[in-house]
Amino acid sequence: MSLQTSSSQESIWDFPSPPAVQPSPRRIRVLVGSTPIADSTRALRLVHTGRAPHYYIPPEDVRLDLLQPSMHCSFCEWKGVATYYDLRMGPTYIETVAWSYLQPPKQYQALRDYIAFYPHKVDRCLVDHMRAMPEPHPERGGWITPDLVGPF
Repeated sequence: MSLQTSSSQESIWDFPSPPAVQPSPRRIRVLVGSTPIADSTRALRLVHTGRAPHYYIPPEDVRLDLLQPSMHCSFCEWKGVATYYDLRMGPTYIETVAWSYLQPPKQYQALRDYIAFYPHKVDRCLVDHMRAMPEPHPERGGWITPDLVGPF
């Protein structure tokens, strides 16, 4: 069943399963304090039925000098092994702030080396001009924007 949405909204229940990777023409920004950690118009969006989207940012558009590999890793049935990053910026230290897939399976190769950030671990995540909020289960890493319809 599809939820009714206006032309400027989309329902997370219309997203596909298994997850799909889509190019995103939107400007994606991640900030800690007033420092931009990532800023891209070349991000990829991962959508999956009933979940808020994840935005994967090309490494060229991320302040890699502020990230360091974490000891943490996890496994996704679709995308394989995720590697995590901690952020260190002066006195600020944020553990497992972001993740990446270094060797995803063939159908998710577009995500290789791209970096996704947890919105609940940084000060602001923006999709164009809209502030993204974390999902009710923030460990999932999805970005909820006002143009999405849940329920989440």
